[in-house]
Amino acid sequence: MAQKERAVITLIPGDGIGPEITAVVQHIFKAVSVPIVWDIRPAGFCAIGEYSSPLPDTTIASIQKNGVCLKGPCTTPIGEGFRSINVELRRKLDLYANIREAKSLPGVKSRYDDIDLVVIRENTEGLYCGEEYWLNEGKTAAKSVALVTQKASERIIRYAFEYALSHRRKKITLVHKANILKYTGGLFLETGRKIAKEYEEKIEFQDKIIDNVCMQLVVNPYPFEVLVATNLFGDILSDLTAGLIGGLGLAPAANIGEKCALFEAVHGSAPDIAGENKANPTALLLSAVMMLEYLNLNAYAKKIHNALLSVFKKGKILTVDLGGKATTTQFQNAIIAALK
Repeated sequence: MAQKERAVITLIPGDGIGPEITAVVQHIFKAVSVPIVWDIRPAGFCAIGEYSSPLPDTTIASIQKNGVCLKGPCTTPIGEGFRSINVELRRKLDLYANIREAKSLPGVKSRYDDIDLVVIRENTEGLYCGEEYWLNEGKTAAKSVALVTQKASERIIRYAFEYALSHRRKKITLVHKANILKYTGGLFLETGRKIAKEYEEKIEFQDKIIDNVCMQLVVNPYPFEVLVATNLFGDILSDLTAGLIGGLGLAPAANIGEKCALFEAVHGSAPDIAGENKANPTALLLSAVMMLEYLNLNAYAKKIHNALLSVFKKGKILTVDLGGKATTTQFQNAIIAALK
Protein backbone atom coordinates (compact mmCIF):
# COMPACT_ATOMS: atom_id res chain seq x y z
CA MET A 1 0.00 0.00 0.00
CA ALA A 2 1.38 3.42 -0.95
CA GLN A 3 2.01 5.50 2.16
CA LYS A 4 -0.10 8.39 0.83
CA GLU A 5 -3.23 6.22 0.79
CA ARG A 6 -5.42 6.14 3.87
CA ALA A 7 -6.50 2.61 4.72
CA VAL A 8 -9.82 2.10 6.48
CA ILE A 9 -9.35 -0.23 9.47
CA THR A 10 -12.10 -1.79 11.55
CA LEU A 11 -11.49 -1.06 15.23
CA ILE A 12 -13.23 -3.12 17.93
CA PRO A 13 -12.66 -1.47 21.34
CA GLY A 14 -14.21 -4.46 23.16
CA ASP A 15 -15.03 -4.70 26.86
CA GLY A 16 -13.41 -3.92 30.21
CA ILE A 17 -10.02 -2.33 29.62
CA GLY A 18 -10.48 -2.69 25.85
CA PRO A 19 -11.64 0.90 25.18
CA GLU A 20 -8.74 2.27 27.26
CA ILE A 21 -5.98 0.37 25.49
CA THR A 22 -7.46 0.85 22.01
CA ALA A 23 -7.56 4.59 22.76
CA VAL A 24 -3.82 4.43 23.49
CA VAL A 25 -3.19 2.96 20.04
CA GLN A 26 -5.34 5.65 18.46
CA HIS A 27 -3.44 8.45 20.23
CA ILE A 28 -0.03 7.00 19.29
CA PHE A 29 -1.05 6.48 15.66
CA LYS A 30 -2.28 10.08 15.54
CA ALA A 31 0.98 11.35 17.02
CA VAL A 32 2.98 9.76 14.21
CA SER A 33 0.35 10.52 11.51
CA VAL A 34 -0.26 6.92 10.45
CA PRO A 35 -2.33 7.15 7.24
CA ILE A 36 -5.39 5.19 8.35
CA VAL A 37 -9.03 5.87 9.18
CA TRP A 38 -10.77 3.97 11.99
CA ASP A 39 -14.15 2.33 11.41
CA ILE A 40 -15.22 1.73 15.04
CA ARG A 41 -17.51 -1.27 15.61
CA PRO A 42 -18.85 -3.06 18.71
CA ALA A 43 -18.28 -6.64 19.82
CA GLY A 44 -18.42 -8.40 23.15
CA PHE A 45 -20.70 -7.94 26.12
CA CYS A 46 -21.09 -4.23 25.31
CA ALA A 47 -22.85 -5.05 22.01
CA ILE A 48 -25.65 -7.18 23.44
CA GLY A 49 -27.92 -4.37 24.63
CA GLU A 50 -28.21 -2.71 21.21
CA TYR A 51 -27.67 -5.66 18.87
CA SER A 52 -28.88 -8.67 20.95
CA SER A 53 -25.60 -10.35 20.00
CA PRO A 54 -21.99 -10.11 21.21
CA LEU A 55 -20.88 -10.21 17.58
CA PRO A 56 -23.21 -8.12 15.37
CA ASP A 57 -23.48 -8.85 11.66
CA THR A 58 -22.55 -5.23 10.95
CA THR A 59 -19.21 -5.73 12.69
CA ILE A 60 -18.47 -8.82 10.61
CA ALA A 61 -19.49 -6.93 7.45
CA SER A 62 -17.13 -4.08 8.35
CA ILE A 63 -14.16 -6.43 8.66
CA GLN A 64 -15.05 -8.16 5.40
CA LYS A 65 -15.27 -4.81 3.62
CA ASN A 66 -12.12 -3.25 5.09
CA GLY A 67 -10.04 -6.42 5.14
CA VAL A 68 -8.15 -5.51 8.32
CA CYS A 69 -9.25 -5.25 11.96
CA LEU A 70 -7.63 -4.28 15.25
CA LYS A 71 -9.48 -5.79 18.19
CA GLY A 72 -9.41 -5.14 21.91
CA PRO A 73 -10.29 -7.87 24.44
CA CYS A 74 -13.95 -8.95 24.46
CA THR A 75 -16.03 -10.71 27.07
CA THR A 76 -18.08 -13.66 25.84
CA PRO A 77 -21.31 -14.06 27.86
CA ILE A 78 -21.46 -17.30 29.83
CA GLY A 79 -24.16 -19.82 29.03
CA GLU A 80 -25.52 -18.33 25.81
CA GLY A 81 -24.69 -17.97 22.13
CA PHE A 82 -21.40 -19.23 20.70
CA ARG A 83 -18.67 -20.26 23.06
CA SER A 84 -16.06 -17.66 22.06
CA ILE A 85 -16.10 -14.41 20.10
CA ASN A 86 -12.53 -15.08 18.99
CA VAL A 87 -13.37 -18.57 17.71
CA GLU A 88 -16.45 -17.25 15.91
CA LEU A 89 -14.48 -14.45 14.23
CA ARG A 90 -11.85 -16.89 13.03
CA ARG A 91 -14.49 -19.27 11.72
CA LYS A 92 -16.63 -16.71 9.90
CA LEU A 93 -13.67 -14.88 8.36
CA ASP A 94 -11.59 -18.03 7.72
CA LEU A 95 -8.63 -16.60 9.62
CA TYR A 96 -6.68 -19.82 9.35
CA ALA A 97 -3.26 -18.68 10.61
CA ASN A 98 -2.68 -17.47 14.17
CA ILE A 99 0.72 -15.85 14.66
CA ARG A 100 1.92 -15.28 18.20
CA GLU A 101 5.27 -13.60 18.68
CA ALA A 102 7.20 -13.92 21.94
CA LYS A 103 10.10 -11.48 22.07
CA SER A 104 11.89 -10.30 25.19
CA LEU A 105 11.43 -6.64 26.09
CA PRO A 106 14.26 -4.70 27.77
CA GLY A 107 13.98 -4.35 31.51
CA VAL A 108 11.20 -6.92 31.92
CA LYS A 109 12.10 -9.55 34.49
CA SER A 110 11.59 -13.10 33.23
CA ARG A 111 13.29 -16.47 33.42
CA TYR A 112 15.24 -15.92 30.18
CA ASP A 113 16.74 -13.03 28.22
CA ASP A 114 16.75 -12.51 24.45
CA ILE A 115 13.81 -14.76 23.69
CA ASP A 116 12.65 -14.52 20.06
CA LEU A 117 10.05 -17.18 19.27
CA VAL A 118 7.04 -17.40 16.98
CA VAL A 119 4.17 -19.87 17.30
CA ILE A 120 2.08 -20.39 14.16
CA ARG A 121 -1.17 -22.14 14.96
CA GLU A 122 -3.82 -23.63 12.69
CA ASN A 123 -6.89 -21.62 13.60
CA THR A 124 -9.96 -23.36 12.13
CA GLU A 125 -9.86 -27.08 12.91
CA GLY A 126 -8.67 -29.50 15.58
CA LEU A 127 -10.62 -29.82 18.81
CA TYR A 128 -11.88 -26.25 18.43
CA CYS A 129 -14.05 -27.08 15.43
CA GLY A 130 -17.04 -27.41 17.77
CA GLU A 131 -17.94 -31.06 17.17
CA GLU A 132 -18.81 -32.28 20.65
CA TYR A 133 -21.87 -33.85 22.20
CA TRP A 134 -23.28 -35.71 25.18
CA LEU A 135 -23.24 -39.50 25.05
CA ASN A 136 -26.27 -39.99 27.34
CA GLU A 137 -29.31 -38.14 28.67
CA GLY A 138 -27.81 -37.86 32.13
CA LYS A 139 -24.89 -35.87 30.74
CA THR A 140 -22.35 -37.97 32.59
CA ALA A 141 -20.24 -38.63 29.50
CA ALA A 142 -19.30 -36.38 26.60
CA LYS A 143 -17.29 -36.67 23.42
CA SER A 144 -15.29 -34.21 21.31
CA VAL A 145 -14.16 -34.81 17.74
CA ALA A 146 -10.92 -33.33 16.40
CA LEU A 147 -11.00 -32.48 12.72
CA VAL A 148 -7.71 -32.38 10.79
CA THR A 149 -7.71 -32.13 7.00
CA GLN A 150 -4.90 -32.27 4.51
CA LYS A 151 -6.05 -28.97 2.97
CA ALA A 152 -5.90 -27.02 6.22
CA SER A 153 -2.65 -28.72 7.25
CA GLU A 154 -0.98 -27.82 3.96
CA ARG A 155 -2.21 -24.25 4.21
CA ILE A 156 -0.88 -23.56 7.70
CA ILE A 157 2.41 -25.43 7.28
CA ARG A 158 3.18 -23.71 3.99
CA TYR A 159 2.31 -20.39 5.64
CA ALA A 160 4.85 -21.20 8.38
CA PHE A 161 7.61 -21.86 5.84
CA GLU A 162 6.83 -18.70 3.89
CA TYR A 163 6.76 -16.73 7.15
CA ALA A 164 10.16 -18.14 8.06
CA LEU A 165 11.61 -17.11 4.69
CA SER A 166 10.18 -13.58 4.78
CA HIS A 167 11.31 -13.02 8.39
CA ARG A 168 14.78 -14.52 7.92
CA ARG A 169 14.14 -17.47 10.19
CA LYS A 170 16.21 -20.58 9.63
CA LYS A 171 14.39 -23.32 11.52
CA ILE A 172 10.85 -24.67 11.85
CA THR A 173 9.64 -27.18 14.44
CA LEU A 174 6.40 -28.99 13.69
CA VAL A 175 4.70 -29.96 16.97
CA HIS A 176 2.42 -33.00 17.12
CA LYS A 177 1.29 -36.08 19.05
CA ALA A 178 1.40 -38.51 16.15
CA ASN A 179 2.77 -41.28 18.33
CA ILE A 180 -0.69 -41.55 19.94
CA LEU A 181 -3.02 -39.64 17.59
CA LYS A 182 -1.93 -41.65 14.59
CA TYR A 183 -4.62 -40.42 12.18
CA THR A 184 -5.06 -36.72 13.01
CA GLY A 185 -1.54 -36.15 14.29
CA GLY A 186 -0.12 -38.46 11.65
CA LEU A 187 -1.82 -36.56 8.83
CA PHE A 188 -0.47 -33.23 10.10
CA LEU A 189 3.04 -34.65 10.52
CA GLU A 190 3.24 -36.35 7.13
CA THR A 191 1.90 -33.24 5.42
CA GLY A 192 4.63 -31.22 7.12
CA ARG A 193 7.37 -33.61 6.08
CA LYS A 194 6.29 -33.46 2.44
CA ILE A 195 6.19 -29.65 2.38
CA ALA A 196 9.53 -29.42 4.21
CA LYS A 197 11.25 -31.12 1.26
CA GLU A 198 10.35 -28.14 -0.93
CA TYR A 199 12.24 -25.80 1.41
CA GLU A 200 15.06 -28.07 2.61
CA GLU A 201 17.82 -25.96 1.04
CA LYS A 202 16.67 -22.82 2.90
CA ILE A 203 14.87 -23.90 6.09
CA GLU A 204 15.90 -26.51 8.63
CA PHE A 205 12.95 -28.71 9.63
CA GLN A 206 12.32 -30.91 12.63
CA ASP A 207 9.29 -32.44 14.28
CA LYS A 208 8.79 -33.00 18.00
CA ILE A 209 6.08 -34.38 20.26
CA ILE A 210 4.07 -31.73 22.13
CA ASP A 211 4.91 -32.80 25.69
CA ASN A 212 8.62 -32.93 24.88
CA VAL A 213 8.48 -29.46 23.31
CA CYS A 214 6.79 -28.00 26.40
CA MET A 215 9.51 -29.41 28.61
CA GLN A 216 12.30 -28.21 26.34
CA LEU A 217 10.84 -24.69 26.09
CA VAL A 218 10.93 -24.41 29.87
CA VAL A 219 14.41 -25.91 30.24
CA ASN A 220 16.09 -24.27 27.22
CA PRO A 221 14.00 -22.37 24.65
CA TYR A 222 16.90 -21.08 22.54
CA PRO A 223 17.11 -23.92 19.98
CA PHE A 224 13.58 -23.04 18.75
CA GLU A 225 12.67 -20.32 16.25
CA VAL A 226 9.29 -20.97 14.57
CA LEU A 227 6.86 -23.58 15.90
CA VAL A 228 3.86 -24.72 13.85
CA ALA A 229 1.06 -26.76 15.38
CA THR A 230 -2.59 -27.73 15.23
CA ASN A 231 -5.18 -25.61 17.00
CA LEU A 232 -5.13 -26.90 20.60
CA PHE A 233 -1.38 -27.51 20.76
CA GLY A 234 -0.70 -24.10 19.24
CA ASP A 235 -2.98 -22.49 21.80
CA ILE A 236 -1.06 -24.08 24.65
CA LEU A 237 2.37 -23.33 23.17
CA SER A 238 1.59 -19.68 22.50
CA ASP A 239 0.64 -19.07 26.14
CA LEU A 240 3.71 -20.98 27.30
CA THR A 241 6.03 -18.87 25.13
CA ALA A 242 4.29 -15.69 26.32
CA GLY A 243 5.13 -16.79 29.86
CA LEU A 244 8.80 -16.90 28.89
CA ILE A 245 8.82 -13.13 28.20
CA GLY A 246 6.66 -11.96 31.10
CA GLY A 247 3.06 -12.86 30.24
CA LEU A 248 0.18 -12.22 27.88
CA GLY A 249 0.27 -8.49 28.55
CA LEU A 250 3.43 -8.32 26.41
CA ALA A 251 2.53 -10.74 23.62
CA PRO A 252 0.95 -9.61 20.32
CA ALA A 253 -1.17 -11.74 18.03
CA ALA A 254 -2.33 -11.80 14.43
CA ASN A 255 -5.00 -13.87 12.70
CA ILE A 256 -4.45 -14.08 8.96
CA GLY A 257 -6.83 -15.28 6.25
CA GLU A 258 -6.81 -15.09 2.50
CA LYS A 259 -9.22 -12.12 2.47
CA CYS A 260 -9.05 -10.63 5.97
CA ALA A 261 -6.62 -10.14 8.83
CA LEU A 262 -7.36 -9.44 12.50
CA PHE A 263 -4.83 -8.23 15.06
CA GLU A 264 -5.56 -8.45 18.78
CA ALA A 265 -4.41 -8.57 22.36
CA VAL A 266 -5.21 -12.09 23.51
CA HIS A 267 -5.33 -11.30 27.22
CA GLY A 268 -8.64 -10.85 29.04
CA SER A 269 -10.82 -7.78 29.39
CA ALA A 270 -9.82 -7.35 33.08
CA PRO A 271 -13.14 -5.88 34.29
CA ASP A 272 -11.71 -5.52 37.82
CA ILE A 273 -9.47 -2.63 36.71
CA ALA A 274 -11.62 -1.23 33.90
CA GLY A 275 -11.86 2.55 34.05
CA GLU A 276 -9.06 2.88 36.60
CA ASN A 277 -6.37 3.97 34.10
CA LYS A 278 -4.12 1.07 35.16
CA ALA A 279 -4.13 -1.17 32.09
CA ASN A 280 -0.96 -2.07 30.21
CA PRO A 281 -1.52 -1.46 26.46
CA THR A 282 1.72 -3.13 25.29
CA ALA A 283 0.22 -6.30 23.81
CA LEU A 284 -2.34 -4.39 21.74
CA LEU A 285 0.22 -1.81 20.63
CA LEU A 286 2.60 -4.56 19.48
CA SER A 287 -0.32 -6.19 17.66
CA ALA A 288 -0.97 -2.84 15.98
CA VAL A 289 2.70 -2.77 14.94
CA MET A 290 2.19 -6.20 13.33
CA MET A 291 -0.86 -4.74 11.58
CA LEU A 292 1.20 -1.88 10.15
CA GLU A 293 3.76 -4.37 8.85
CA TYR A 294 0.94 -6.35 7.23
CA LEU A 295 -0.19 -3.11 5.52
CA ASN A 296 3.39 -2.45 4.34
CA LEU A 297 3.54 0.67 6.51
CA ASN A 298 6.90 -0.48 7.82
CA ALA A 299 8.38 2.93 8.56
CA TYR A 300 5.52 3.73 10.95
CA ALA A 301 5.73 0.26 12.50
CA LYS A 302 9.45 0.63 13.16
CA LYS A 303 9.12 4.11 14.61
CA ILE A 304 6.37 3.07 17.06
CA HIS A 305 8.18 -0.12 18.01
CA ASN A 306 11.42 1.73 18.68
CA ALA A 307 9.61 4.30 20.82
CA LEU A 308 8.03 1.53 22.90
CA LEU A 309 11.42 -0.16 23.34
CA SER A 310 12.91 3.17 24.41
CA VAL A 311 10.35 3.51 27.21
CA PHE A 312 11.05 -0.04 28.39
CA LYS A 313 14.83 0.52 28.29
CA LYS A 314 14.58 3.63 30.47
CA GLY A 315 12.31 1.74 32.87
CA LYS A 316 11.06 4.91 34.57
CA ILE A 317 7.48 5.03 33.32
CA LEU A 318 5.91 1.58 33.45
CA THR A 319 2.45 0.36 34.46
CA VAL A 320 1.82 -1.43 37.74
CA ASP A 321 1.90 -4.94 36.25
CA LEU A 322 5.43 -4.21 35.01
CA GLY A 323 6.61 -3.11 38.45
CA GLY A 324 6.07 0.61 37.88
CA LYS A 325 3.60 3.19 39.13
CA ALA A 326 2.55 4.86 35.88
CA THR A 327 -1.03 5.13 34.69
CA THR A 328 -2.08 3.98 31.25
CA THR A 329 -2.12 7.61 30.13
CA GLN A 330 1.36 8.31 31.50
CA PHE A 331 2.72 5.22 29.74
CA GLN A 332 1.04 6.35 26.50
CA ASN A 333 2.47 9.85 26.82
CA ALA A 334 5.96 8.48 27.43
CA ILE A 335 5.76 6.58 24.14
CA ILE A 336 4.52 9.69 22.32
CA ALA A 337 7.38 11.69 23.82
CA ALA A 338 9.84 9.04 22.61
CA LEU A 339 8.34 9.31 19.11
CA LYS A 340 9.27 12.97 19.01
